[in-house]
Amino acid sequence: MALLPIITAPDPRLKTVSEPVGQVDDEIRQLVSDMFETMYEAPGIGLAAIQVGVQKRLLVVDVVGKGQEDKDPEPLALINPEITWVSDHDNVYEEGCLSVPAHYADVVRPAEIEVSYLDEQGEKQKLKADGLLATCIQHEIDHLNGILFVDHISALKRNMILRKLLKQKKLAS
Repeated sequence: MALLPIITAPDPRLKTVSEPVGQVDDEIRQLVSDMFETMYEAPGIGLAAIQVGVQKRLLVVDVVGKGQEDKDPEPLALINPEITWVSDHDNVYEEGCLSVPAHYADVVRPAEIEVSYLDEQGEKQKLKADGLLATCIQHEIDHLNGILFVDHISALKRNMILRKLLKQKKLAS
């Protein structure tokens, strides 16, 4: 396992649409393992492959632990995920992102979703999710489509956040 560098906004790679995974093989399973290690170390509850510079439709999530330290982790890898159903009612969560560090905003998303995907063995799976898990999966699928959570907020607030991140990058160089 290896820790992978997380790309931060406004890096243009975060705005690209990821390519489907052709075959779930040992290389993809190693990427999944490295992504989990990176996500847990960050610490975060979700990570898309594009956030570590890999333009593949692959994401990992684990929403257990966020205020639930007494529960065992529930890691979930979704390869080529596709949302097949969304509920009519919405939830609002304050979202953050490992690629938009130290910035948070309320984002409205469908409260429940159904997603189809391939697991780490390449088997087709279907999952119905609600609450934080549904939000997290939608957030990560957005990454695969070149969308950041700040794209869901007002242009004024988004531009303010992106300017701050750009300034931080310049100061760090």
